[in-house]
Amino acid sequence: MRLLAIYILLFTLVLQAHTITTAKEKRLILKGKKIVELLCDSTKLPKAQGEIDSLAKKVLESKACGAIGDAKSRAVAYYLLNSELAKSKKPLEVPKDAKCPVCGMFVAKYPKWAALMVIDGKKYYFDGVKDMMKYYFFDQDFPYDRGKIESVQVSDYYTLEPIDATKAFYVVGANIYGPMGNEFIPFKTQKAAENFKQEHAGRAIVKMQEITPQMVLSLDRER
Repeated sequence: MRLLAIYILLFTLVLQAHTITTAKEKRLILKGKKIVELLCDSTKLPKAQGEIDSLAKKVLESKACGAIGDAKSRAVAYYLLNSELAKSKKPLEVPKDAKCPVCGMFVAKYPKWAALMVIDGKKYYFDGVKDMMKYYFFDQDFPYDRGKIESVQVSDYYTLEPIDATKAFYVVGANIYGPMGNEFIPFKTQKAAENFKQEHAGRAIVKMQEITPQMVLSLDRER
């Protein structure tokens, strides 16, 4: 009976230790998620593979999250290995020779800012939301049938996931600049937009339906 009691005690201790470890890991994943959303450039983060220690080291070496310490880099590693970020959709596939119809720049060089309009079956790529909105508003410069717009997509600033432009949240007036200067910086969720606005001195958050020609032109005048 005494031996059986010892076995039961040992099993209970092992089970409790596993539960504590699992809870600790969950906290690390949530911490890592917040760090990635607030501080990291997802385009520079290493691939979500390997062991925690080696991945955490790669996170530090990549400097994708700035000057974070060992504890935060481990949290990011836990998040990368256990989150949907590792399984997220690919960025917009932009042909290498695709030029922005507004400024003429090669869009594939700027995947973080890429936007896409499909008009009557034809694809138009832009190196930022601002240029895309110029193409949309200023029909005297870019004449086309706006009634034939089939879809509009923008790239989430953090994950690069293509998102419906009409559902995105755009931060205006932040201290982060795109290829053409001041930008409407898109996010999939309002929470991510609010975090970014707070961290980067943004002035406002707007939806696509709230953007006006005056707002578009004003961004070119700001610096």
